[in-house]
Amino acid sequence: MTDKMKNLLVRTASGAVLVAVVFGAVLWSQWSLCALLAVLTVGGMAEFYALARKCGSSPQPVIGTVAGLTMLASGGFGTAFGFDVCFYGCCFLLLLLPVSFICELGRRSEHPLANIGATLMGVLYVALPLTLLELFTLFIPYVGLHRWLLLGFIVIIWANDVFAYLVGWAFGRHPLCPRLSPKKSWEGFFGGVAGAIGIGLLVRWFVADMLGDGSLFGWDNSVGFWVGLALVASVTGVAGDLVESMFKRAAGVKDSGALIPGHGGVLDRFDAMLLATPFVFVYLLFVL
Repeated sequence: MTDKMKNLLVRTASGAVLVAVVFGAVLWSQWSLCALLAVLTVGGMAEFYALARKCGSSPQPVIGTVAGLTMLASGGFGTAFGFDVCFYGCCFLLLLLPVSFICELGRRSEHPLANIGATLMGVLYVALPLTLLELFTLFIPYVGLHRWLLLGFIVIIWANDVFAYLVGWAFGRHPLCPRLSPKKSWEGFFGGVAGAIGIGLLVRWFVADMLGDGSLFGWDNSVGFWVGLALVASVTGVAGDLVESMFKRAAGVKDSGALIPGHGGVLDRFDAMLLATPFVFVYLLFVL
């Protein structure tokens, strides 16, 4: 068996396990979802701070990770137990972030602005989008149904990645952004968008089988809703992929980590979702 075939088998097997873990965590309970997001937060922030160090910065990973987990816990416990819990978590976070400024006083670094910026950017780039995923429950008050909205978003992001790869591999001729990712093409980009829309409509059909038009549950389960969500998620997801490529190129590395065999690290696998989530969240604010 060739090395290429072995890598494909490893990538396929680990991808199947990853899908099972993500789907299981989302569908099992709110707390299993929170646990998964906590693992992704810690892993993603560790990878981001490693990239920052390779770029010459010296972030404060402990403060950044604690701040990220505090933000995540505020969102998760806040939606479960009410505004008071979220309020106290936000107060702690409000005090914790300026601590990075104070700690920088004792480090005597020549680049304090870069260090503080990298620390805070880790929170914004990794922890904030994952916290927003927890808050999808706010859009659909009916217990449990928000999980299907979240799963639909995740499936659309992954479908965009798969279709972009397949169409780009078969028909790619015009580079999308050769400076950052030479293998990406405009053909793959439009193929990914089309595939994401198609999968979004399949998700809509699946959900409609359970909810009808969703009006009884405060959910606009229309064709237009899912097409719009797929467009927002796929376009911004591609941008997220390119952003992470920019970070890795600046750091001089191929992968952000090695947590997921055949796929790289957390940022390698979830880069599109991290940047797409804030855009999709705002889209949901306006349409639901």
